[in-house]
Amino acid sequence: MNEIKNDMGFLPFQKAKPRFLQLIFVDINGVPKGLEIPIERYEEAVEEGIAFDGSSIPGFQGIEDSDLLFKADPGTYAEIPWEGIARVYGYIYKDGKPYGADPRGALKIALERLEKEGFKAYIGPEPEFYLFKKNGTWELHIPDNGGYFDLVTLDRARELRREIALYMPSFGLVPEALHHEVGRAQHEIDFRYDEALKTADNIVSFKYIVKAIAEMRGLHATFMPKPLYGFPGNGMHLHISLWKDGENAFVGEDGLSETAVHFIAGVLKHARALTAVTNPTVNSYKRLVPGYEAPVYISWGYRNRSTLIRIPAFQNSGARIEYRCPDPSANPYLAIAAVLMAGLDGIKRKLEPEAYVESNVYNMTEEERMESGINTLPGNLEEALKELKKDRVVRDALGEAYRNFIAYKEKEWSEYVTYLASEGLSVETKKVTEWELEMYFHI
Repeated sequence: MNEIKNDMGFLPFQKAKPRFLQLIFVDINGVPKGLEIPIERYEEAVEEGIAFDGSSIPGFQGIEDSDLLFKADPGTYAEIPWEGIARVYGYIYKDGKPYGADPRGALKIALERLEKEGFKAYIGPEPEFYLFKKNGTWELHIPDNGGYFDLVTLDRARELRREIALYMPSFGLVPEALHHEVGRAQHEIDFRYDEALKTADNIVSFKYIVKAIAEMRGLHATFMPKPLYGFPGNGMHLHISLWKDGENAFVGEDGLSETAVHFIAGVLKHARALTAVTNPTVNSYKRLVPGYEAPVYISWGYRNRSTLIRIPAFQNSGARIEYRCPDPSANPYLAIAAVLMAGLDGIKRKLEPEAYVESNVYNMTEEERMESGINTLPGNLEEALKELKKDRVVRDALGEAYRNFIAYKEKEWSEYVTYLASEGLSVETKKVTEWELEMYFHI
């Protein structure tokens, strides 16, 4: 065995030849699922596929017709250093055809639509997370008192962040910046942007790495949108650009191109429906409230962090948009597919964006927002699902997964309302309930 080494230094685990292979896909919630096979069956997994029962996978088949097949995507093969096994992502098939409810397959179809228009999408995500000490109850213990960009005395998790960053290249992720976030015990590790499908895979991998390393160090990591009432929520801003013929199609002569402007208009047009996919949990709407950095007003602007879409300062070919409402509870494959298809609709219809603002949207009066044409995002999951049902573009982006997604999420909302009634609480409450912690803490 050899000690693992990468460009950032030595890692504390020994590398052995993998004897088992994890076949990984995600359910309707974006939660990794899968099975292990002996490494000798790797070629079989790529060429023929491995059969499994999909009846107990959230958002997949019913028990009466649940035979599915996993085919490995060899370009995603990676070895997990601390377990001595390998893992690979792939696609789901049914009856010899791509399975319509496979989230990774839905993104693949969306990207093929984009390619027909000559575009390739590049995306850089910013998933945030909290680290807690858990004591067997839902009283969450905060292991540090650090704040935004704190470096030394208040940030006890800095070594853990470094360890996570050291392991990321083993999974194909390139860490770029590590820092403490605004909330106590809240953190962010940014990694390099990539093609859309690879980025979705990277989000799944990143969450796995963070959770695994935290567990080994006696902590619990959660990407839950709002684990603590009164604290900042976990966001997952998406930095998006489209490229055409090897050049950034968002770059114009004097700033943003018409393509970029139309893309922005498409995302704004479909923003209320998109929220059901980019913010798909009951808990997501405890984060989307005024007073924090999470946007609730459908608007756009340059450098303005109070808007839903921000245009960061850029040089040369670095033009991009930052879509600020998504959170890490989103299924990354479905969320990216939906946002890209909304933007593509804007390009094809040559839509023009409204609600441009340069001032802080939160400081505007309701009348000023109305005069500027600024609408609001849905206030809860039920409202978002109603918007999704009315939006053909976003529905089509989910493909056959749409029907399963709606059914699963409507059931989730119903169970939440039943719980609230049993506790004498209103659906308007912004307090984080024990029901939510039970449901979403593992996200």
